[in-house]
Amino acid sequence: MLKAKILFVGPCESGKTVLANFLTESSDITEYNPTQGVRFESCWPALMKDAHGVVIIFNADIPSHLKEIEMWYSCFVQQQFLQDSHCMLVAHHKPGSGGDKGSLALSPPLNKLKLVHSNLEEDPEEIRMEFIKYFKSIISAMSESRDREELLIIT
Repeated sequence: MLKAKILFVGPCESGKTVLANFLTESSDITEYNPTQGVRFESCWPALMKDAHGVVIIFNADIPSHLKEIEMWYSCFVQQQFLQDSHCMLVAHHKPGSGGDKGSLALSPPLNKLKLVHSNLEEDPEEIRMEFIKYFKSIISAMSESRDREELLIIT
């Protein structure tokens, strides 16, 4: 059985814990309770080790998050040499925000990434289905990589 390590990263108050709990069906709670996340960059290399994918979550209603996600992309995707197809951007709209799903002005190379809007109040199943598609693509890539490695060993 393949096991995938997917990191949920992003700015403070972006909705990482709420989305992770929702997607893993760990909790029905969708209200904000601050998480004591890993705020120390010195811990990041240990977190990134052997990661297969990265989900960058940001609050689409906070303009500064658009700039911050560039740093998250650089640290967790580019510096780890992950393929862009192994990264997904989630523009999370908190309950009551009204969440405009219009186009976001993402700078390159972020504008090439898969962007999904999340609103657990209006359409919770949309983010679940998008994450399942993303996760299946990660597992497929891992399986293909393992098959290639096994063929190299055999030949």
